[in-house]
Amino acid sequence: MTNIQQSYREAAVRGASPVGLVVRLYEQMIEDLRQVAIAIGQNDIQRRSNRIKHAILVIGHLQSSLDFVHGGKVAENLDNFYNVLRQNLLQVQFFPSKRAVAQQITDLRVLREAWVKVEQAERPSGPISAINAALPRFSSTASEPESDRAHMDWQG
Repeated sequence: MTNIQQSYREAAVRGASPVGLVVRLYEQMIEDLRQVAIAIGQNDIQRRSNRIKHAILVIGHLQSSLDFVHGGKVAENLDNFYNVLRQNLLQVQFFPSKRAVAQQITDLRVLREAWVKVEQAERPSGPISAINAALPRFSSTASEPESDRAHMDWQG
C-alpha cells in the first residue's frame, strides 16, 4: 500500500463516527474475502489463510463491542450473524470454495449498506431496524455463555 493510500485510510478512520468505523470494518472484511477468493483461484494457501485470519479478527472485534443490554434483538441477531460468518470462514479454510466466499461477501455487502443508512441518518434510533431487516436469518445450534466468549483488542 502506498503512503497516500495509508494516509487516506488513517484520515478516514480518525474522522469517522462509531458507526462509520463499523462501515470501514465491513469494507475491510469484504476486501479480505475478495483476497481469499483470489487466493483460492491461485491456490495460494498462505494468502488465503492470512486473509481468513484477519477477517476473523475483525469479526471478533465487532462481536466484542456488541451491547446486549441496550442493543436488544439487533445485538442478538448481529451476534448470531458473526458466529455463522466465522463458522463459514473456518469451513472455507479447510474446504476452499470461491462460491462460499462470494456468498459471504454478498451477505456482508447487504449488511454494510444497512450500516451506511444508519451512518447517514441524523437520528440514531430510526434506521436501526434497517440492520435487523438486512441480517440473514440463521439458526444457531449451539450457544455459549457470555463468560466463555473471547474478547480481543483490534490490531488491524
